[in-house]
Amino acid sequence: MDTFYAQYKPLLFTLAYQLLGSSADAEDAVQDVFVKAYDVHLDTVEHPKAYLCRMVTNRSLDQLRSAKRQRRHYVGPWLPEPIPTSDEDALESVVRNDLLSYAMLVMLERLSPRERAVFVLREALMFDYPTIAGLLDLSETNCRKLMSRAKAKMGITEEETVSAMAEAGEWVGRFMSALEQGNLDTLLSLLSEDVVLFSDGGGKVTAAIQPVETSMRVARFLIGIKNKFAQSDEAIQAEFKEVNGQAALLIRTEAGIDSIILLHVERERIRHVYLIRNPDKLRLLR
Repeated sequence: MDTFYAQYKPLLFTLAYQLLGSSADAEDAVQDVFVKAYDVHLDTVEHPKAYLCRMVTNRSLDQLRSAKRQRRHYVGPWLPEPIPTSDEDALESVVRNDLLSYAMLVMLERLSPRERAVFVLREALMFDYPTIAGLLDLSETNCRKLMSRAKAKMGITEEETVSAMAEAGEWVGRFMSALEQGNLDTLLSLLSEDVVLFSDGGGKVTAAIQPVETSMRVARFLIGIKNKFAQSDEAIQAEFKEVNGQAALLIRTEAGIDSIILLHVERERIRHVYLIRNPDKLRLLR
């Protein structure tokens, strides 16, 4: 069993994390599956990889349905938990190349559990439709329909290739420089006119309860945060951090990590800003 655990845990965790958006929930799902698989004698199973992926997918979908009900009562926007992926501090359990971009994880929240499962299995893990159909007990035709509906809900055309490519670090650098200068015009030049900022505090720390929309409102919101920090006596430190395979901006205070900011760039402008402040979602960062 130890051999199977070492071999397949990275894949299974990556699958569960992208289905659930939470590393803790993903760890629980993988652990539960291996506990149940202990009595199965995996060395006698013809295709242990497919068997374990099927178990993790089913376990995650059950958990996701419950989580979706709980998230209806979440204070403010719910954002996925960011996970570190740099060479120095990457989770050993993450298959970095199989991670969708953070912006894509956010968009997955629009999907039903089955649509999300098909999308992750196809676009992140690159499974073919016959394999996906076997994992989900569905027909290939049904899986293709679910994939088509998922892409439609996410605003992705049938011909469009989903890319997990990280946003260029230079955008985070330009974004940080504009904030440090407090220059409204410079910041506005980086933002799309229809930019949206999502702030996740989970009701535990101060955050915007509703998404902030339009370039002027987002720019003023961000500069307002910067000015609030500047007016305090507390030392503030901003640094680059690689999370979910992309560059992000980590904000530290004397009390510890305050927040992390991820960007989604589209057509040479920042289309989405994700500000995660819920301390429960910053626990893996250091």
